[in-house]
Amino acid sequence: MIEKNTLPLSEKKLFLLDMDGTIYIDDYLFPATLEFLAKIKEKGGRYIFLTNNSSRGIDEYVKKLARMGIAATADDFVSSVDVTIEYLLEHHKNDIVYSIGTRSFRAQLAAAGVNLTDDINADIACFVSAFDTELTFEKIKNACIILGRDVDYIAANPDYVCPTAFGSVPDCGALSEMLYHSVKKMPRFIGKPAPDIVYHALKVTGYEKKDAVVIGDRLYTDIACGNNAGIDSILVLSGESTLSDITEESAKPTYIYDSISDVCREITKEN
Repeated sequence: MIEKNTLPLSEKKLFLLDMDGTIYIDDYLFPATLEFLAKIKEKGGRYIFLTNNSSRGIDEYVKKLARMGIAATADDFVSSVDVTIEYLLEHHKNDIVYSIGTRSFRAQLAAAGVNLTDDINADIACFVSAFDTELTFEKIKNACIILGRDVDYIAANPDYVCPTAFGSVPDCGALSEMLYHSVKKMPRFIGKPAPDIVYHALKVTGYEKKDAVVIGDRLYTDIACGNNAGIDSILVLSGESTLSDITEESAKPTYIYDSISDVCREITKEN
């Protein structure tokens, strides 16, 4: 873990927010979320929504937040899809890429200039997996065929589950584990906990590490991402991780709160 330069929460300027399980679950906005976002702006700060959800585009998130009363633009988001595209354009700019993912995920890659193919017999240089809510057995079979070759293998995010109002559903990390039992290969995960998503947010906002804090509900993605990037982190117990998980996971948060409501009260405290 990189050593952090800690400031009190009341002095933080950049709040890097996970969404699912942190500020809402499904279409249910957690109490105090709107107040929390307003307080950040009142104190001259900025928030960026970080998401490992690689199944949908940012435009869908903008619409989803608007339905909840949160006005946002594409500039308020950094996603695992963004950093996946960065990786592909840096390492496989002219190579043929095969991807498992939703139509939205694949459309984002193609729009950015990634050379995608649907032909499993093509000279594929990289296989990419993502959270696929349109997953079929045919896609799984094709993945196994391609991963039997010497190809670069990356995944947009390592999350095992995606939270829903009724519980959880398998996410990209769970798919990677399933494929491992067939092909004995694991991907390089691009989204959280890799620090790239934080570095991207710092770059586009101009803030320094000491000014930023990651807030999320998962130790192994959100909190580990903050640790790997060398910035402070807040674990909220409103989503996947529990207090008992902290003793088992290597990633440790700087702060722990029950919900975003408690964080809201903390950032407005006088020093």
